[in-house]
Amino acid sequence: QVQLVESGGGVVQAGGSLRLSCVASGRTTSPNAMGWIRRAPGSEGELVAAIRWSGTTTSYADSVKGRFTISKDNAKNTMYLQMNSLKPEDTAVYYCAMQLRFGESFDYWGQGTQVTVSS
Repeated sequence: QVQLVESGGGVVQAGGSLRLSCVASGRTTSPNAMGWIRRAPGSEGELVAAIRWSGTTTSYADSVKGRFTISKDNAKNTMYLQMNSLKPEDTAVYYCAMQLRFGESFDYWGQGTQVTVSS
């Protein structure tokens, strides 16, 4: 079993920055990838960014390209999401998730952390 714990959410003004962290514990050996998914009230979930656990391949939603950066520290089993130039439309609950095998859905999810961007 794997546990994912997010932190770093909060309230920030538009144009500000936040850094989210996700610590993985338990049976975390060699997942395929990890990602950040956000869900705003009344909206479908959006995969904001993902990163391969081996190597440095990353991908981003068009809505955050150039503003968000995903990174990881394998030794600490930790993933990060640096969010700059935040906009009110970035307001959502951000979830950390782990994908064990390529091409499959995310297998484990964190409890989520709220990000609120005020205008």
